Amino acid sequence: MQDYLSTFVRSVFMENMLFAYFLGMCSFLAISKNVKTAFGLGIAVTFVLFVTLPVNYLLENYVLKQGALSWLGEPFAEVDLSFLSFIIFIAVVASIVQLLEMIIEKFLPALYNSLGIFLPLIAVNCAILGGSLFMQQKDFPNTGVATIYGLGSGIGWLMAITGMAAIREKLQYSDIPKPLKGLGIAFIITALMGLGFMSFSGIKI
Repeated sequence: MQDYLSTFVRSVFMENMLFAYFLGMCSFLAISKNVKTAFGLGIAVTFVLFVTLPVNYLLENYVLKQGALSWLGEPFAEVDLSFLSFIIFIAVVASIVQLLEMIIEKFLPALYNSLGIFLPLIAVNCAILGGSLFMQQKDFPNTGVATIYGLGSGIGWLMAITGMAAIREKLQYSDIPKPLKGLGIAFIITALMGLGFMSFSGIKI
């Protein structure tokens, strides 16, 4: 339980996908103008991370890495398919995103229209692939930890984009110098939020 809690808190705050690694910045800056739309995209990203990480963890440990196929018998004990990791991870992500896109189009057409091209682009969102690659790098002990890491990473991304959208909505009523309007002030706020999240790195879990 302690491993799960530590992994969750780390993935949300200390290793936040946006503010620690700046992954998924494209959709973060483009969609974070409206809280409702930003929250919808954040939920979609969280769902994709939550589903793809355990699937990719199982593929990594039982199919791809060296010796993973030993369960098939002695002749497969030395087989190494790790060179296929990128392709397999992206294929899993794309499949889940396609399924999610069909569900949102069917049941939430307003959100589907507001997200536009950025919904299918979740498939190439750096935060999604980054989660699977970090999972591979960190060598988690079991599927549960990988799942919690995916959930925490998604919630961290959701918090970041929703917070940014809330700030940008308030900024519409602020007197911002013309050269900083739009992306200029958005970059400054992102940097300040990143500094804020850096303060969590001092927490010892």
